Amino acid sequence: MLGSGLASGRSAAAASPGAPAPASSNAYAAEQLEQARALRERCLVDDTGYELLRSLTRQVGPRFAGSPGDARAVAWALERLRALGFKNVHAEPVTVPHWIRGTCSAELVSPWPQQLAAAALGGSVGTPDAGLEAEIVPVTNLDELSRGDTTRFAGRIVFYTGRMQRAQNGSGYGVAVTVRGRGAAEAARRGAVGVVIRSVGTDRNRLPHTGSMRNEAGDVQIPALAISNPDADLLEDQLALGQPVRLRMRSTSQWADSVRSANVIGEIPGRERPRELVVLGAHLDSWDLGTGAQDDGAGVAIMTAAARMIGLSPERPRRTVRLVLFANEEFGLSGARTYARDHAGEAAAHVLGMESDLGAYAPLGLRSRVLPEKLGAIRDMQRVLAPLGVEYRGNDASGDADVGQLVPLGIPVCDLDTDATEYFDWHHTANDTFDKVDPDLLRRNVACYAVLAWLAADYAPGFGRAPKTR
Repeated sequence: MLGSGLASGRSAAAASPGAPAPASSNAYAAEQLEQARALRERCLVDDTGYELLRSLTRQVGPRFAGSPGDARAVAWALERLRALGFKNVHAEPVTVPHWIRGTCSAELVSPWPQQLAAAALGGSVGTPDAGLEAEIVPVTNLDELSRGDTTRFAGRIVFYTGRMQRAQNGSGYGVAVTVRGRGAAEAARRGAVGVVIRSVGTDRNRLPHTGSMRNEAGDVQIPALAISNPDADLLEDQLALGQPVRLRMRSTSQWADSVRSANVIGEIPGRERPRELVVLGAHLDSWDLGTGAQDDGAGVAIMTAAARMIGLSPERPRRTVRLVLFANEEFGLSGARTYARDHAGEAAAHVLGMESDLGAYAPLGLRSRVLPEKLGAIRDMQRVLAPLGVEYRGNDASGDADVGQLVPLGIPVCDLDTDATEYFDWHHTANDTFDKVDPDLLRRNVACYAVLAWLAADYAPGFGRAPKTR
């Protein structure tokens, strides 16, 4: 999952659950709804998604953009979609950045030496070969950095201390992640020589959370590391004693030339209008510390299994369900932006889009971005999902990071809010592994997306164009 999009989209709406659901307009015939309910029940006893995730995390592993694992993931996806019976399976080329993590270390030099658990932030430059040693200056966030005497940062390492708050809707992420994105660039503008941030995560494990920085043209680049939450506590304790605290950091991170990757696409053809599309999306890439099980292997497995279950239905929907496994979400949305550019000419054929990129946790709410006159169909969808605990949460869906790139083209979208209470314990860490995924919750997600996609693809009038974003 990239950046702070959660804060501006999903989490803001999820903070006020239970938005009044639009009244049912009998958008669907009784037999369509019965088929959707039957599909829901079949998904709840099918383990295709869980086994796909096992294979992806065990046989491919980390899938960082531009890495050999990324290339293996594309080959894996093409092979799996063909074996599962998808049609029109193909790869569409995407150019992705190639950043090499290398090795890194961080250690307290004084007043009391200790090694810290650290990881370079994505996009960071390395240190000199001998490392970098300086006194640290703590600030909570970017606002505090910009206030007061900024000369105090010259020649020092800035330590961002802000702690992410746990929340069911994940809203703490958007608040905390700003320092990861722009913290190094803003510190460099004030003369800092390096940056260390408290990991953007809610765990108490001694594992750092990586993630991408956001550099702009003209930025001075300085090394930037994340340290684990317990190590950030240690730094704060030493600073509280009022003595200067010195830190030594070493990193061999570097940029290499861009690399060719791909979006992987497969389809379940519609029975009447095969040229019209409902898109199910997830991102195939992951960070390199873990095996990307929750972020976003779960999404890949959920959406692939949902589309397959539709393909196995006694009656396929009117329109085609297109699965898109996007390249490089984590490092700049390369795949989603390429897809939106290359398919802009067929935007009118895209009836609805959805994305899974918040792990395999309990589904809680459905949100939409459709014309008001189409809300009756959304209400009917939600009613089929109500036994799974899904309520309606409003008509302000974002599409999330990847599918959200289709919204400016006028393509309607739906979001499925899930319980993010634990998601940021594992997010972007070495702990994001297969054992963290509950197979029952994964099946529930498959059931939700399969129902939504089947009903959207079978809705005879279609959803028109999306309301314009504000």
